[in-house]
Amino acid sequence: MDLTPLSQSQLAVASELASPLCAPETAPGATSDLKAAARRLAAHCADYRGADATRSILQLAVTTVPFFALVAVMVYASKHAYWLTLLLAIPAAGFLLRLFIIQHDCGHGSFLRSQRANHFIGACIGLITFFPYGYWKKTHAVHHGTSGNLDRREFGDVRTLTVQEYQAKSAWGRFCYRCYRSMPLMLGLGPLLQIVLKHRWPFDLPRAWKREWNSVILNDLMLALMWGAISLLLGWRTVLMVHGPVLLLAGAAGVWLFYVQHTFEQAYWARDNDWKPDVAAVDGSSFYDLPLVLHWFTGNIGYHHIHHLAPHIPNYHLRAAFKSDPRLQKAPRLTLLSSLRSARLKLWDEQTGRMVGLPIRRRPADSLS
Repeated sequence: MDLTPLSQSQLAVASELASPLCAPETAPGATSDLKAAARRLAAHCADYRGADATRSILQLAVTTVPFFALVAVMVYASKHAYWLTLLLAIPAAGFLLRLFIIQHDCGHGSFLRSQRANHFIGACIGLITFFPYGYWKKTHAVHHGTSGNLDRREFGDVRTLTVQEYQAKSAWGRFCYRCYRSMPLMLGLGPLLQIVLKHRWPFDLPRAWKREWNSVILNDLMLALMWGAISLLLGWRTVLMVHGPVLLLAGAAGVWLFYVQHTFEQAYWARDNDWKPDVAAVDGSSFYDLPLVLHWFTGNIGYHHIHHLAPHIPNYHLRAAFKSDPRLQKAPRLTLLSSLRSARLKLWDEQTGRMVGLPIRRRPADSLS
C-alpha cells in the first residue's frame, strides 16, 4: 500500500476525478487515480500539438531581427558609450533567451513539422547561444524521461541530494554541495562554466553517444570559424565586451528558470519503483506565473507542467492549453516574489516529502484531512 503523503497539487488533481477527462473506470486507490488523471490531462494537452509554420517563422523573425539590431547598436556604442552597451545587454539577453526557447522547441520537434528544418534551425541558433544542439537535445530528453526520479538523477538536471545523502557526506562533500547550490555561484559562475567548459567538452557524456559528441565537435568548429571571422572584423575585445554580457545575463536567467521549474517546497521526487512520469509532470513542474512580457521573452516556458505533460506542444500554444482546462491551472504556482523562496531549498526530505533548506528544518507533512 502506498503511504506517501499527497501534496496539495496531487489532491487538486484527485479532486477533479469526477470530470469527463479524468473520471476513472475503477477506483483502485488514490495513487492509481492520480496516474489516470495525469494521463487524461496529457491526452487533453496533446490536442495542442502541431506546429503552425507561419507562426513559427514569424516568431523566429520577430526574435532574430530585434536581437541583431540591438547587437549592432551595442557594437557601435561600445566605441563611444560602453554604459549604453551594458544597458542594451538586458533586452538583448531577453531576445537571446527567446532564441534558446526556439532552439528548445526544435529539440522537441515541435517548432516546425519538418524534422530536418528543426535540426537546421536548432543547430544554427546553437552558434549564437553556444549550446551544441544535438548534445543538448539528447540530454534534455533524458531530463524529460527521468525528472523527479531519485534513482535516475542523470543529465540535464540541477543536482539534488536527499537529506540522508547530504548527511552521509564528508564535511568537504557537504561544503562542495553547498557551493554548487549557492545562488551567487549557480547564477554567476554557472553560466560561464557551461559556456566555456561544459558545452565545449562535456566530460560526463558517454563515449558511446557518438552522434552527440559529433554535435559538440561540430558546434565548437563552427563557433571557432564564425566568431573568429567576426573577431577579425570587429576585434576580439569588442566581441567579448558585447556578446559576453548578453550570454551571461541570458545564461543566468535560463538557469534560474530551470531551477524554479523543478525546485519548490512541494515538488515531486520518488524512488524508481514508485515514480510515475505523468504524475511527475503535473506535480514536479511548476507554473511560473510571470507578467505577460516575461512570458513572451521566455517563450511561455513558465507553463512548465504542460510542457512536461506534452513536450511536443509549440511554445506559442502552451498558454491556450493552460486556459483550456481548470485542472491545468491547479499546478504548483510560483510568482516572481514567491519564487525567490526557492533559492533556499537545497535538499529533498524523503520523510516529509518536501524540499528543505540548510540547516535542515523538518516540518510535518500535510494532513490528508
